[in-house]
Amino acid sequence: MTETIKKSLRDSAAMRWTALLLLALAMFCSYIFMDILSPIKDLMLSERGWDSTAFGTMQGAETFLNVFVFFLIFAGIILDKMGVRFTAVLSGIVMLIGAVIKWYAVTDSFAGSGLETWFTNNLNYIPLFDELGVSPFYEGMPASAKFAAIGFMIFGCGVEMAGITVSRGIVKWFKGREMALAMGSEMALARLGVATCMIFSPFFAKLGGNISVSRSVAFGVVLLMIALIMFIVYFFMDKKLDAQTGEAEEKDDPFKVSDIGQILSSSGFWLVALLCVLYYSAIFPFQKYAVNMLQCNLTFTEVDPNSFWAGTSVTIIQYLIMLVVAAAAFASNFTKNKGTKTLLQILAVVALVVFCYMGYMRQSAETVFAVFPLLAVGITPILGNYVDHKGKAASMLVLGSVLLIVCHLTFAFVLPMFKGNAVGGIIIAYLTILVLGASFSLVPASLWPSVPKLVDSKIIGSAYALIFWIQNIGLWLFPLLIGKVLDKTNPDIVEGLSNGTMTADQAAVSYDYTAPLVMLACLGVAALILGFILKAVDKKKGLGLEEPNIK
Repeated sequence: MTETIKKSLRDSAAMRWTALLLLALAMFCSYIFMDILSPIKDLMLSERGWDSTAFGTMQGAETFLNVFVFFLIFAGIILDKMGVRFTAVLSGIVMLIGAVIKWYAVTDSFAGSGLETWFTNNLNYIPLFDELGVSPFYEGMPASAKFAAIGFMIFGCGVEMAGITVSRGIVKWFKGREMALAMGSEMALARLGVATCMIFSPFFAKLGGNISVSRSVAFGVVLLMIALIMFIVYFFMDKKLDAQTGEAEEKDDPFKVSDIGQILSSSGFWLVALLCVLYYSAIFPFQKYAVNMLQCNLTFTEVDPNSFWAGTSVTIIQYLIMLVVAAAAFASNFTKNKGTKTLLQILAVVALVVFCYMGYMRQSAETVFAVFPLLAVGITPILGNYVDHKGKAASMLVLGSVLLIVCHLTFAFVLPMFKGNAVGGIIIAYLTILVLGASFSLVPASLWPSVPKLVDSKIIGSAYALIFWIQNIGLWLFPLLIGKVLDKTNPDIVEGLSNGTMTADQAAVSYDYTAPLVMLACLGVAALILGFILKAVDKKKGLGLEEPNIK
């Protein structure tokens, strides 16, 4: 039996990391779709009539079923009872169904259809949810936004199920090995989806000079088909691993309601969960508005439509350079030759500078924000490797919270001071976005690998599900809040749109984002306080959060 285990796929570094690559590619595709409309918020206003409240309500709908119908809890139970393989494929199917619905909602075919009429006349009042103020719809919400919200809800169920499944899958393949490095690497690669989305969503929406927001969503749908294929390939790979080791899928461990009580009784679990919801609520909802925030705070000049910088080829070239940055930075973490490591790091820095220069020359906010995950790709494996061998996970969360606060306050108060300064504003924006992305990388490298230290391995799927459920409360609430705060603190724009004195194109780039950004910075302050409390609890109770994963 021992000899069999030694020869398993899990003990082969190549096979272990191939399994991780399959999971990471699937999440890469899902991250693209998650923010597919974020870089074209201005077009959703001008093409579909979605104001900030409608946009925020639709974006928040992604997590509605997870939070209020407790789907994530059920997803955790499914994962514990049915195992990683079944749940991975199921999540891929659910994501694809939701994505197709969202795509149809923003097509020209939906506009003017009987379905649009039905959505215009219905779902304006949802009993109980309206009384509680948590309805995913409201009277006057555009029909396309309502239907897109339904698709996004279904997609949200699938993507969060995929998230806990991928975490569980990594634990299965990497426990006792380089687990934090694996989790950090998976998230670093997956987050390249954010940059991909920022570059290609506007590209497809404006392709050929004919604006069509549905093309961007269709691009995301195709990628989710690829994600499903990745999960199916992983299914057979994981099945072979179990056949080699003689392990049974997790469904042989019966789930009991008392397991949830066991998880909830852990103070360490609650601190990690609350840190997660605060931290992610300050990042993911911000991503959905970041491009529009830059459009409102930076001065962009129109590029000559006949120049290279306005062509379609520059998009492909810039994306290829982005891949060079990511590949060189990521690979530098895994080479032991000092000369090779230095060359890769120099290549990554030079390519990053070229990438930023191209973003500046293209004079578009989406290509500026595309830099967001690039520093994270390079440092997340470093952080994960450090946690594996040195520990200090709780300390990293504290550092991440400090960086989060600084970045949001910079966006709120420093960036607007450079409006009109084309070069200075871009430099401040690039530096702040890079640091924000780096701070985000501290979470997967330190927080997620800490969960197995807090709960029994048999119920780790349920533990991740509970954390994701708590996290989803913030991911539902804050896109909605940002949209409402924007409209409330910009009454002149709301009035101008209603009385016709301001066009949708003008309104889209005129918002003052100070209040929403201060609100997000406050989340960072709360996370910082909880980080210090977590360090104190860890020291008192010996949870092992500051201890290395590999001993």
